[in-house]
Amino acid sequence: MSAALLIEQLLNGLQLGVMLFLIAAGLTLIFGVMGLINLAHGSLYMIGAFACAAVAAATGSFWLGLAASLAAAAAAGALMEVAIIRRLYERDHLDQVLATFALILILSEGTRWLFGSFPLYLDIPPLLQGAVPLPGGGQYQLYRLAIIGVGIVVAVGLYLLISRTRLGMRIRAGESDREMIAALGVDIRTLYTVVFALGAALAGLAGAMVGALQSVQVGMGEPALILAFVVIVIGGIGSIKGALVGAILVGVVDTMGRFLLPKLLALTMPVSQANLVGAALASMLIYIVMALILALRPRGLFAGQA
Repeated sequence: MSAALLIEQLLNGLQLGVMLFLIAAGLTLIFGVMGLINLAHGSLYMIGAFACAAVAAATGSFWLGLAASLAAAAAAGALMEVAIIRRLYERDHLDQVLATFALILILSEGTRWLFGSFPLYLDIPPLLQGAVPLPGGGQYQLYRLAIIGVGIVVAVGLYLLISRTRLGMRIRAGESDREMIAALGVDIRTLYTVVFALGAALAGLAGAMVGALQSVQVGMGEPALILAFVVIVIGGIGSIKGALVGAILVGVVDTMGRFLLPKLLALTMPVSQANLVGAALASMLIYIVMALILALRPRGLFAGQA
């Protein structure tokens, strides 16, 4: 196993972790501030991907498509919050699960009606095409490195937003005591809509960037949503720091598990059998890690921290 191949897989895990962070950050904000279980968050990821693909195909510009993904996902999130989610805050979690699951079905069928059942494809912008050299003689795709860079910038921006701005102060206060912040004159409904739109925009951004690496299709948000829930359970609900650490942990463990386990098992069994067993074990690995962390830290690694 070469050093270049190992570094490449580590970078793949980091890139996956950054994508999961963009989805999980919005999800943990929404759950932490509003106490809302939003199963439809993955649909906002899908909306961002479709908006980017459609606008890029119409204009020939990936960057306009990226802007469209942010706008479309944020608008869809705000509309969803005002029309439906707002009525669920005082309901129990079962009602929230049922209502947001219904939203998944509605948004999936609406997207299929607008764009059809066939997948769309996004081209990597010319500025980010090509590869950069890795230690040991390998190369790594420049676009994937750009995704990692965007994720780091967003993480820093979110941390500064939450910890250093008036809006962040209101978000943290709303998480701690929504009745008190409403009594102090803050428009809690507007605050909730802003938080929901912000979380939706982050999910849309993730969908747009991933769309250039895989096909854009209906239902693409649900697998990402499952991993995002694992991330926020590991990191701690309501914590941006926890979402970042949990996402990187999940991304690296999942990627390295799929890469290393079949190779290790091949030392003791036939290669074909090792590949099957290794793939099965790798798919379980992040859930084993989650169970171990919850056994030691039942509220997650950074529960109660910004």
